[in-house]
Formats: sequence, structure tokens, C-alpha cells
Amino acid sequence: MQDASPTKWHLAHTSWFFETFVLEAAISDYRAFDDAYRVLVNSYYHSVGHQHPRPRRGLLTRPGFSTVLEYRAHVDSVILGLLEEGLLSDSLLGILELGLHHEQQHQELLLTDAKHLLSCNPQWPAYRQDLEAPPRVESAPLHWRRGHDGLQSIGHLGTGFGFDNEGPRHPVFVGPHELASRLVSCREYREFMADEGYARPELWLSEGWATRQREGWEAPAYWLRQEDAWHIFGLGGVRPLEEAAPVAHLSFFEADAYARWAGARLPLESEWELAAKEPGPEDNLLETGWLQPASPRDDSSDAPAQLFGDVWEWTNSPYHAYPGYQEPSGALGEYNGKFMSNQYVLRGGSCATSRSHIRETYRNFFPAHARWQWSGLRLARDL
Repeated sequence: MQDASPTKWHLAHTSWFFETFVLEAAISDYRAFDDAYRVLVNSYYHSVGHQHPRPRRGLLTRPGFSTVLEYRAHVDSVILGLLEEGLLSDSLLGILELGLHHEQQHQELLLTDAKHLLSCNPQWPAYRQDLEAPPRVESAPLHWRRGHDGLQSIGHLGTGFGFDNEGPRHPVFVGPHELASRLVSCREYREFMADEGYARPELWLSEGWATRQREGWEAPAYWLRQEDAWHIFGLGGVRPLEEAAPVAHLSFFEADAYARWAGARLPLESEWELAAKEPGPEDNLLETGWLQPASPRDDSSDAPAQLFGDVWEWTNSPYHAYPGYQEPSGALGEYNGKFMSNQYVLRGGSCATSRSHIRETYRNFFPAHARWQWSGLRLARDL
């Protein structure tokens, strides 16, 4: 699948990132571990050089995994030596910090890509047989929470780490609106399916309807019909569908069609950010170890629940630059800015996102057809 990469490629690429942007800049006579990696594991940095075609990464039988581990050990050893001797400048320490957050992104991608790879096997093998399922609880009825409106400010404050696309902080005018108290559940999405949601073009954007027809979508990704009941494939293998859990693995087109069917819409990213504060102990992020969305644990707050974790939430906001945004100079300017076209913003992280990686200003982005990520939705409506 063109969006996915092999496990060893992720580890080799993140090692290459540190080698290319930290070690080569810090050591004038640095010798690369292997000059071929400059092409094989360069993702999309055209200003650095050529890349092996992304759709063909899975055909790379060499370097083997043991060699990739040696590569990583080499890079780690040199970087730790520079840190211990205090030889990294402030600018290189900033790039090193960026690389650590970049690696956390690839740790999440590693899980989503492995899940897709395993789903291609007709035996539906589990990534881990011992994965504990989240507690089963009935989801509370959906309520509406009034959002912050009027003249507001969003974007990263500039203190602590933030990717360049999270800033600068800027004013926005937000109309009166409400956000749903929780994410849309699998049970609610099944009602959309039962009402022939996948067969009603009036609910779909034109490109979405064409994509649904071309791909033959009739349910979210990884849903399986077995013995007249819905099951879902996850990293723990095939299990019965948990109807109270948030629906996941939806494209933007499916999320948008459901919102129209429900008489609502998807939130704007400004509406989402103004409702969010910071991850709490109740949020289902990577550290819970479940690696699957879970039904909401608490619905007593006046604020919406499940804003962090479980599933990335599609917003109705195209991914574009904030007012005043400037791409970083050099090759690292290719990190975020050049993707600001034909993508939509997702917010909040998923069950595979680390708690130390997510924040209220974090802007994820994918094309509208993508659904191999843990991506779901929350409803919004105007007042």
C-alpha cells in the first residue's frame, strides 16, 4: 500500500534523519554509515537528494533488519558522545529535539503500517495475541457542549516544543456552535450503514462518491462480516465489534457523509482547539497499552470527552499555513510546509499516539481518501 512503509524502513529512516541533520552538521569529516542510505531511506527531502520510490519501499530486501539495528546503534553512539562532550550547538540541539518528535511520529506510523500489512494476510494474524481489550461500558447518550465563539486566538504559544505548522498564534473569529460530548460510536455508524448511507450519493461530496464507488467501500476499513455479525481486525487479531467504542478507520469522505446524514457537520480545527486543554489520565493514548479505541470513561464534565486519544478526529479545515507562517530555512523547510495542499487537518491523537507527543495545537494532516490511520469523527453544529 503506497502510504505504508516496512518496519525496518521506519527505523532506518529516523536514524538517517539524525545522521543527516545532526551528525553531518556537527562533524566536519563525518563519514556516513553507508552512502546508499542517503537514497534508500530519504523520505521526501528533495533538497538532500534522490529517494527510493515510496510505493516500492516494501521491495527493499537489503539492508536486513540486523544491519538496520547496527546502523541505529552507530548513530546513537555518536550522538550520545557529542551530547556528553557538550559539542552540539543550540541550533543542533533544536534539530535533535525535532528528530525525537519526528521519531514519535514514526513509532505511531509503525503500528498503523504493521496493522495494514497484517490485514493483507487472509489469516488475519495478530500483531500481539496478549493485547488486553479496553473495559466494555455503555456509551452515554450524545449531548451537545457549547463552544467558545467570537474573537479567539489559536496556535502554539512558542514556549516548549511545537512543530512549525502549529504557529504562529493568531486571532480567529469563531461563530456560535456546539460540539458533541463524545466521539461517534460504532453503533451509531452502523445506523448510518443500515440507512444505506453508502448507497446515497446525496450524502457524499462528489469526489468522495467517486472514491467510494471505485474502492467499493461499504463499511469502515478493517470491518469484517462473519456469521451475520460485524467483527473488526485490530493489532490483537479479529474480535467482535465493540459497538460503544468510537468508530475508526474512516476517510474524510465517510466522516463528512455521516455528519450530513446526522444533520450536523465536522468541526473546524479552531473550534476543536478552543475546546481542548491537555491530555488527561482518562484519555486512551499509547500508554494504556490497549492499541484500540475505547468507549468513553467519563461524560460528567461540561467539556467534550475523548478530545485526546482513541482516534484522530477529522476536521472540516483544509491544511494550510496560518497567517504569518514562514517555512524554516534549508532542507527542514520540507518537513511540513510543502504538504499544505489537498489535505485535511485531524486533531487529538489516537490510541497509538504517545501522551508526551500530543497537545491541543498539534495539526495532523492526510488526504481525504486516507483511512488506514485510526481516524474517526466528532459532530459539530452551528447555533
